[in-house]
Amino acid sequence: MSNGTGHRPRILAIDAGGTMTDTFIINERGEFVVGKAQTTPHDESIGFLNSARDALSYWDTTVEESLAGMVSGIYSGTAMLNRLLERKGRRVGVIVTAGMEDYLRLERAIQTYLGYSYSDRLHTVTHHHNTPLVPRKRIVGVRERIDVFGKVAIPLYEHEARTAVEELLALDIDALVVNLIYSFKNPAHEQRVRAIAEGVMAAAGRSVPIYLSSELYPLRADFPRLNATLLEAYAAEPSREQLQRVRAVTRAHGANFDLRVMASHGGTISIDARELARTLISGPIGGVIGAKYLAERIGAQNVACTDIGGTSFDIALITDGEYQIKNVPDVARFLLNIPLVQIDSVGAGTGSFVRVNPSNRRIEIGPDSAGARVGICYPEGGVDTVTITDCNVVLGYINPDNFLGGEIKLERQRAIAAVQQQIATPLGLDVYAAAAGVVELFEDSLKNDLLGRIIGKGYGPENYTLLSYGGGGPLHVSGYSAGLNFADVLIPSWAPGFSAFGCACGDFEYRYDRSIDLPIFPGSDEATMLQLGGAINAAWDTLADQVAAEFAKSGIAREQIHFKPAIRMQYYGQLNDLEFRSPVRRIEEPGDMTQLVHAFDELYAKIYYNAARTPDFGYLATRAIMTGAVEVEKPALPRRAAGSPTPDPEAQVGAREVYWKGSWATTPIYAMDRLHADNRIVGPAIIEAPACTLVVPPGRLVWLDQHDIFHMQQA
Repeated sequence: MSNGTGHRPRILAIDAGGTMTDTFIINERGEFVVGKAQTTPHDESIGFLNSARDALSYWDTTVEESLAGMVSGIYSGTAMLNRLLERKGRRVGVIVTAGMEDYLRLERAIQTYLGYSYSDRLHTVTHHHNTPLVPRKRIVGVRERIDVFGKVAIPLYEHEARTAVEELLALDIDALVVNLIYSFKNPAHEQRVRAIAEGVMAAAGRSVPIYLSSELYPLRADFPRLNATLLEAYAAEPSREQLQRVRAVTRAHGANFDLRVMASHGGTISIDARELARTLISGPIGGVIGAKYLAERIGAQNVACTDIGGTSFDIALITDGEYQIKNVPDVARFLLNIPLVQIDSVGAGTGSFVRVNPSNRRIEIGPDSAGARVGICYPEGGVDTVTITDCNVVLGYINPDNFLGGEIKLERQRAIAAVQQQIATPLGLDVYAAAAGVVELFEDSLKNDLLGRIIGKGYGPENYTLLSYGGGGPLHVSGYSAGLNFADVLIPSWAPGFSAFGCACGDFEYRYDRSIDLPIFPGSDEATMLQLGGAINAAWDTLADQVAAEFAKSGIAREQIHFKPAIRMQYYGQLNDLEFRSPVRRIEEPGDMTQLVHAFDELYAKIYYNAARTPDFGYLATRAIMTGAVEVEKPALPRRAAGSPTPDPEAQVGAREVYWKGSWATTPIYAMDRLHADNRIVGPAIIEAPACTLVVPPGRLVWLDQHDIFHMQQA
């Protein structure tokens, strides 16, 4: 269905962040518009509708007129993460191997300091245990043991399993998790516990869903496997209800597509997928997928992705065209056996609270944040602590009458008074110098975090193109990129909706992993190599069947799926394995195994020093991976009309006083949508759009390319 302007919206992508909900809508020509509205955590469908209406208003159409003609919708958000953080999940009961009942409380110690600063990690007095998702009384052990080779060392004591189920049912559980030692090697005991539980429930007239770790996450590392399975039962299923609510709203407005959600590995999956815990932090993933898609089209091999929202600063590195996957990531202070695009997140965003420590008079920023409440400058937010946004308003970087296109009115005098009282007076500073000092400290902190991630990979900033997005990216990129000598600094004009754009760039894709732990020693004969190859093939085949089964739920036949086998491997005796795409689809001859090993050697050499290689010790194939993908429609990069280096006079919409490095200067204000390709703007300048502000300080310049991407350089 087309609207009055001839646009036919085809694809809808939603990114419901902690502060704002972005909606990205693409038409039949690959053109797109971005809408923005405040997130509504209690019911994300409200924020989605408001954001979608904002986006479609640019094409003079409505949700009711457009949804019926759309072919796909993709969601990313924080509903599940919020449920986990707030401990608002199901009443789960857990059955474990006897002796492991206190596993969740002990947290392997490592969870007591995840996310801490280096100094706090060193001192155990600062460590603290998280509130368990399941209290000790709802965790029951049963005697049994599968050994490391998958053989039964101790038979399952079935009467104990029966008693355990009865005890847990008496505690009124909503879900049952079964996680037994080495069940990924041999699931027989977990399967038997399920059969016993089903019998007990039938006799009691109860029906409680049962989650087996060997079915959902058949991977080594028992504690992360328990956490991942527990997350599936505790938070994923209740969060599915939130997604179903969003789907119901789209269908009520005429949509016919099956809503998909961005998964942790970088593809999109149906909201009806069996394992939904993979979507725990779907929002930031979209930005990385969008960055990879953009990089492929502009010819950038190495990209440093930086996303500044209201609550966090997220960093991801794309090296040689690929992003890294973590196989045991930590999320919200939980170790999880879920493959996750490697993103480093710092609790520093535009909504981060700013305080002066009274004991040492030091400025402290975050990690807590005002989120969608913006700051003291937003009277309706109810915030009483200064935020980074307040400081930006004080300095004149943000137009208080044009925040979110004027939908939210900010009060500059409230921000000035708050910064004076809470920051300037305790430090004995002028209010504007105090606000500028806060912003400088904030940007220096981001710069140090970014530089540390790049150097930690053995590279320098000059090896990367910096991509800045998120609502706060354009505002602060000049500060956190200064002096780092990036090959280029890119700011898409659609930076506030870039994560939603990335969701639209992801294929419809399922991924399954299985631990295999196969040693590959130098000098192995051909028969041994073929035997190892057969084991890898068998694992790939099993995983491919799982992928096909999930696609079948959406009516997609196996023949339509593009299967991509991968593997994780390490040098024998080392601790860290690496993931890479298999150079062969199946292992049919010894030479195929050799290709697999060589592919690992090449990847290792790109990441670690050559001296760390130990091929003489052999290799260990730790995990088989199968991804199945179905290509979907994706956005095209925009093409803006060419102009001259000098912007048209009407592009400058005014001027205002802005505080730059200790003094005020009358600064030209440009409307982003009135600029043309090849326009160059030398700082100081402010470029405004409804959802973001691009700050160009003195000594820097930006120019706009034909794809609507700003390039920032030294003037």
